[in-house]
Order: sequence, then structure tokens, then C-alpha cells
Amino acid sequence: MFRYSRQFQYAFIYFLVIASVTKTSLFLFRNDLRLADNTALAATFDSNQDVMLLYIHDDSVTSWKAGSASRWWLHHSLLGLQQLIKQLGGQLYLRRGNTLSVLREIIHEANVNRLYFSRTYEPAQRQIEQAIYDEWHDAITVKRYGGYLLFEPEQIKTGQGAPYKVFTPFWKSCMAQVEPLLIPRATDFSSCRFFRGNIRSDSIDEWQLLPCSSDWSPGLRQTWQPGEAAAQQRLQYALNHILNDYAEERNRPDREGTSKLSPHLHFGELSPVRVWSDVKQFIQVGKLEKDQAMCFLRELGWREFSAHLLFHWQSLPDSAFRPEYKSFPWKQDVAALTAWQTGETGYPIVDAGMRQLWYSGWMHNRVRMIVGSFLVKHLLIHWREGEDWFWDTLVDADLANNAASWQWIAGSGADAAPYFRIFNPVLQGKKFDPDGSYVRKWVPELKNLPIRYIHEPWAADVVTLSNADITLGDSYPAPIVTHEEGRKRALAAFEAFKNG
Repeated sequence: MFRYSRQFQYAFIYFLVIASVTKTSLFLFRNDLRLADNTALAATFDSNQDVMLLYIHDDSVTSWKAGSASRWWLHHSLLGLQQLIKQLGGQLYLRRGNTLSVLREIIHEANVNRLYFSRTYEPAQRQIEQAIYDEWHDAITVKRYGGYLLFEPEQIKTGQGAPYKVFTPFWKSCMAQVEPLLIPRATDFSSCRFFRGNIRSDSIDEWQLLPCSSDWSPGLRQTWQPGEAAAQQRLQYALNHILNDYAEERNRPDREGTSKLSPHLHFGELSPVRVWSDVKQFIQVGKLEKDQAMCFLRELGWREFSAHLLFHWQSLPDSAFRPEYKSFPWKQDVAALTAWQTGETGYPIVDAGMRQLWYSGWMHNRVRMIVGSFLVKHLLIHWREGEDWFWDTLVDADLANNAASWQWIAGSGADAAPYFRIFNPVLQGKKFDPDGSYVRKWVPELKNLPIRYIHEPWAADVVTLSNADITLGDSYPAPIVTHEEGRKRALAAFEAFKNG
């Protein structure tokens, strides 16, 4: 009969205990704050293990930290996600700190042997993904999935294998891809096995994401409802009430002609695959006119293009895409920049847009182009000043979209507007806000002006201004630069730069 030492018996018992400990699959939420159509999350539950759901607020990232409006949205989106998970019988664990440090703790505490997450494309987040893989791929299973884009950046290349720099051929290439694969991924939550360990979770209030100074959150609260449920409702509203007139109405800031899905898409409360699939279904059953719907889907294409640009040119948010523009002689003008930020330029359509942004954390896309052109062309102020301001104040602030759009306006980006394209804010206002409704809403001191003068109050006679209770330079500012002077100065600066 074999005899074993007491030491061997203890070791064998310890091995049995360790072997019997339940293994955990960890899902790390990132910019995919949803339960539906989340490929990485569905794969986590398919692992047939207990699932722990985690969000890490990594404040150790030093570049392009989330702006104030984005932090407000994140706070409320996480609250909504917590509630949805709680209704399913689970818990969303919250931790603040360096992603790698937090993961080291969680993987040890929860006995994690599988880690799942969705892919992101910002430079700092890509570095984190690589660090995760480098540290743990030999010790546990690490799996990364797409879901933030329709097409992965490696998937769309020119015939020479290079990334696209021009939107139209890029989008044609996307349309030639295997579209049937763009089908939302379903998740069966009926048999969810959630992690039940006693592990610390932060309170969302501890993170202090909400604004505490210069607080414009009352306007955000009245304008938006963050979260997955609100995102799905907004999509259905857009499908039924917006998209059939999208091509004509999307440029009218005085009307509700855009989907307003951008913040939901940015935070991943809604996937672009879901949007694409639902639009296509509405076309097939005759609820959407195809040309109108494809015009809307093309806007998703610009989101894709921006993300692809950032993936291949990681310096996009910080330096000119076209190297020659790095030496452009931008002006330093604090007073003009402040007037632009606060909506006090003297140009009604510009001021309306900037005030809408401050109040609601959002601005109509046509007006974004107008105010952007005014900053970089009329005022010759660096596009990065506009990029920074939008980054802090937009609820849909997206690093790729923001950088690509500002560089497009400035002429320094990929497939950019030519330097001589200078929006005339008066003509733009008359064309896209013809009766002045948009201006009257956001610049109420001009509400009594006749339509004839609503976009150029300086052209009104003294009696008209008096009857409208307006004193230029007092109740409403005179233009900080005339259009003629601004245009002439911009063209001269760009010509000298081009020829120098």
C-alpha cells in the first residue's frame, strides 16, 4: 500500500481546491457602452464561464483627455448601463486608474482567465491595447473585436495597398466590400452567468465627471438623454421622421433635419452596424426612399474616413496632415478668439452656432462649417484653437472626426477644402436659415429684426435698429471684421504662403 507524506497530501488538496475555483471571463467596456449588438460582449457570454463586466476610467492618459461635455455624457451613460445590467441580475464594476494596473488587480482578484474587449482607434488607446496583449497573452486568453466601425482600417486599401487620402474613392471601396456581413450580433441574456465575487467597485459620483464650474449642464440635460435605450429610440425616430427628407433638410439648422445620433455612436450606445442594418431594412420594405437613405449612410462614411485617417496618421489631431501647412503664419488674437467662443462676433449665424454649442453641447453640421471657416479664414486663428474648443464643449467630441473636420476646413487636411473656399456668413445664413428662425432662437436680442436684416443687422438703418431695440456695439456687437476685409486678408495670407 502506497504511503504519501503529509506535505504531499496538503499539496494535492491545494491543487484540487485551486482547480475547482470558478474561472472568470472579464469584459472590459470601452467606447461600446451598450448590451445589444456588441460582438465582444456576446463572445464573452459565449465563453460559458462567469462573466465580470468592468469599466475603467483611466485618468493616467495624458493626451486628449475627455472634455467637459464628454465627461457629462459618460457619467449619465454609465449610470444607464449600470441600470440595464442590474435588471439582468448583474453588476457593472467601476474602477478609476491606470488601465494596466487596474487589470492586474482585477485579473488576480476575480481569477480571470479570459479577457475580452472592443477595439478603439485613438493613438493612446491603441497603445493600451498593445500593452494588454504584451502583458497577458501568454498567461490568459485575450480577445479583441471590432464594432466601432463598419470596416476595419486594415480592410480598406487602395490598389497599391496604401490607405486612402480622398473620401470618394475611399467610400466606393467601402461600398464594394462584403456588405452582407454587416449584420448586428445578437446576445442571449436569458442564461447569463454573472460574476458574484466580493470585489470593490467605485461609485460613479467619486469620479466627479460632472461640471462644477462654468456649468452648462442644465442645457445638456434639457437637450439630451444619454444611454442605450435613448440611442435606440433616437434611431427609430430618425428612421420614421427624419431620413426621408434627409438630402434636402440636413443643411437647414432652422429645422430638425439631422439624426443627432453622433454622441450615441461616439460612446458606442449604438453601433454603426445597427444603424446600417436598420436603414437597409427600411429601404427594402419601402419605408425609406433609397437616394435619401444613401445620402444619410454617406455621412456614416465620413465618420469611417476620419477614423481610418487617424489610424494611419496618428499625429492628425496635433499637426497638419499636409506638411507644408505646419509653417502657416496663423495669428494670435485672444480677443477675437474669445468673441468667437462666446458667440459675440457680430455675425448672427456664427454667434447662433456658438451659443447653441455652449448651451446644448452640439451644433448643426452646416453651422460647424460656417463657424470653422470664420475662425481660420476670417480671423486667421489656428485650427487647433477651434479643435480644442469643440473637444471640450461637444457631447459628440470624437478625436478622429474633430481633427479631420478642422483640418478639412483649414485646408491642411486630407481631401481638404481649397484655401480659397471662404464661407460668406451672411450668404450662408440667408441660404440655410432664410427666415432667421435659427438666429432668433439662439441670438434673441435680434428677434425683432425684419427678415431682410436678420443676417446682417449692421445694414439696417437707425430707425429699424431702434424699433428692434438694438444698439450695435451695445446690445449686440458690430462685426469684429468685415467679410470683405477678412476674405481679402485670408486670400493674401494663403497666396503668400503658397508662393513663399
